[in-house]
Amino acid sequence: MHDVSALVAAAALSLGALFASASGAGAVELNGAWASSADQCDKVFTREGGKLGFTDMSEVYGGGFIVDGRQLIGKFARCTVKARKDDGPNVNLVASCATDIMLSSVQFSLKQLDANSIARLFPGMADMEIIYHRCPFN
Repeated sequence: MHDVSALVAAAALSLGALFASASGAGAVELNGAWASSADQCDKVFTREGGKLGFTDMSEVYGGGFIVDGRQLIGKFARCTVKARKDDGPNVNLVASCATDIMLSSVQFSLKQLDANSIARLFPGMADMEIIYHRCPFN
């Protein structure tokens, strides 16, 4: 059971700060492709037939995730946002996530750093965060 929990946690982390689009003034816009290193976008993501996906070795270059509306897509997991609360630059999400072997509910806390950068925060773990950068894919 410990290995399954570790796999789910790793899958959730690989999705990073998983997000969905929101309507309304002041909402943080999360749609798009996000990578942990802005200069590695072309090594993390690929576009085939107009559809954005992951390269075979994306995790070697820091990995990332794709936000498409309420869908949060990682290389090894897919989530659907069930709840979202915006508080200025902060976004809290609750998502239902699925890997090849299990389902889980995951909570994410994010902070917008600028229009193209966000940080995933880990409440209760001071000074721990993962920074993601929006990739220039349209």
